[in-house]
Amino acid sequence: MPVTATPTRAAEFRETLAQRVWVADGAMGTMLYSKGAFINRCYDELNLSLPALVRDVHQEYVRAGAEIIETNTFGANRKRLAPFGFADKVRLINRAGVRIAREAARDQAFVAAAIGPLGVRLEPLGSTTIEEARSIFREQIEALIEAGVDCLMLETFRDLNEVRAAVEAAREAAGPEMVLMAHLSIEDDGRLQDGTSIEDFTRALDAMPVDVIGLNCSSGPKVMLETLEKMGAYTSKPLSALPNAGLPASVDGRNIYLCSAEYMAHYAARFLQAGARIVGGCCGTTPEHIKEIRNEVRSLQPAHASAASASVMVDEPTAKPKPMSKIPVADKSKLGAKLAAGTFVAFVEILPPRGLDASKEIAGAKLCKEAGIDCINVPDGPRASARLSAQVTCQLIQREAGIESVLHVCCRDRNILSIQSELLGAHMVGVRNLICITGDPPRMGVYPDATAVFDVDSIGLSTIVNNLNHGMDLGGNPMGSQTALLLGVGANPGAYNLDEEIRRYEAKVKAGAEYAVTQPVFDLDLLDAFLKRTAEFGIPVIAGIWPLTSFRNAEFMVNELRVPVPEPYMERMRLADNAEAARAEGVAIAREMVQRVRPLVAGVQLSAPFGRYQTAIDVAQAIER
Repeated sequence: MPVTATPTRAAEFRETLAQRVWVADGAMGTMLYSKGAFINRCYDELNLSLPALVRDVHQEYVRAGAEIIETNTFGANRKRLAPFGFADKVRLINRAGVRIAREAARDQAFVAAAIGPLGVRLEPLGSTTIEEARSIFREQIEALIEAGVDCLMLETFRDLNEVRAAVEAAREAAGPEMVLMAHLSIEDDGRLQDGTSIEDFTRALDAMPVDVIGLNCSSGPKVMLETLEKMGAYTSKPLSALPNAGLPASVDGRNIYLCSAEYMAHYAARFLQAGARIVGGCCGTTPEHIKEIRNEVRSLQPAHASAASASVMVDEPTAKPKPMSKIPVADKSKLGAKLAAGTFVAFVEILPPRGLDASKEIAGAKLCKEAGIDCINVPDGPRASARLSAQVTCQLIQREAGIESVLHVCCRDRNILSIQSELLGAHMVGVRNLICITGDPPRMGVYPDATAVFDVDSIGLSTIVNNLNHGMDLGGNPMGSQTALLLGVGANPGAYNLDEEIRRYEAKVKAGAEYAVTQPVFDLDLLDAFLKRTAEFGIPVIAGIWPLTSFRNAEFMVNELRVPVPEPYMERMRLADNAEAARAEGVAIAREMVQRVRPLVAGVQLSAPFGRYQTAIDVAQAIER
């Protein structure tokens, strides 16, 4: 059934809803994050700055069988956009969201406008009045209607007063004909956040001028099913169920959703039995979840499977440009050739100068070259400090000292457009070796009020580099040429949550990482455990070695940098009775570590504390070439 078969989109939607179940899409934010968008940026604004990325998500859901796709406009109201500086772009962002979804949907899916709460408390609990809320909602909804959206989907509301204000604004802006759906988000006991019972909020929704009422987000499918079954006793309106992929588990501040696609599909069948006419997903759900849900729905009502659903499986979007084949690691740089050949390598870390005089750094690089060091590793704004450009420092070292450099690329200071420009520039000037890191937040440096960008994290940054190496920008657009950047990433064998560290490590490898450099290592057992768990990923690992300079330095490692230092090493540094003795003991420990890790890793990165490059060279003498 083509979705343009009936006179109006609203009439067609209502007619089909009376006949069969609709399959909606899943999470937008989850997918954008997985594609490299950093967690603290404004995802709604991506409609303007990265439309291709948003379109890709929509298209994946359409291919998975979604018949309703929601615009990327959940937070595109004035209140939510204001903290990001986009309050004056409400109309532009919402119109762009509809246009992008429409381009992806074509004639295979309905486009529903995603409208979320304002993110502030309404009177009497907050200072925002009901009238003000209604005005803000209306501003967003008018822009969505102007752009030609098919229906309106209110979702994740926890306050009946707020959802009522949104419904009133929607009817004022769209009139009685527009299809309007209203979803609440419940607590684990099925009640609203303020304690409103299932009966009370269901009767309240039933009295509102909406076509569909339902639940989304919340604690996952189990609680939602139990609540939905009870809601049916208090309303005759069609019900909708869009649960999270289970209860999110917080791991180092990140929400990880654990429900499998098969588990979600099983609950979709039970939602249908409870009277749901729309099923889909919310946070944590992916096209894989939606595909399984669609298959389950089709198996339960095969006679009503629409031609639109069937066509999704055969009517693929226009083929994307084919990426170029990556240049082999061995052909990218001298470092790449050594790693490919299995040659043990040694880096020495040299920080960019604080001013314009790089003579000390260049002299240190020359000293390292004479000592047989392979590369100079140059951090990018270490500890959130202002220094000479890391890329310029790399150029100077390569040109003046004649030794290859390794450029840190940090996500903190550049947006994704600037990052791509920086990477293209690095390739052009011959800086081919990278280590991609997220970067220290500004509060750790001497400019705590500086604004951090963090459009992406190190995983997203790796994806950008990998795309450029394939001749594509982040949006998947061909550039006509490709970079040959050796993609390195960071790793932390001593991470407090090693499972999360390894999950992110795997994601970096899947994003294209070709080698890894660890945080400083003192505990060989932690390194060995990390290497065993990551051996399957198959990329060379370079161990970070830090020569301790004093007992206080060792304490700093443990307490500030969270780098485990075994007690025997702490005791040795404690017993050093003067600065020279402490330095010598630190070098001795570092040389022992080099000898111990030599059979396990592809190389070592040696720090030069306080710019003492000879200290790193003294440690390097332990390397058996």
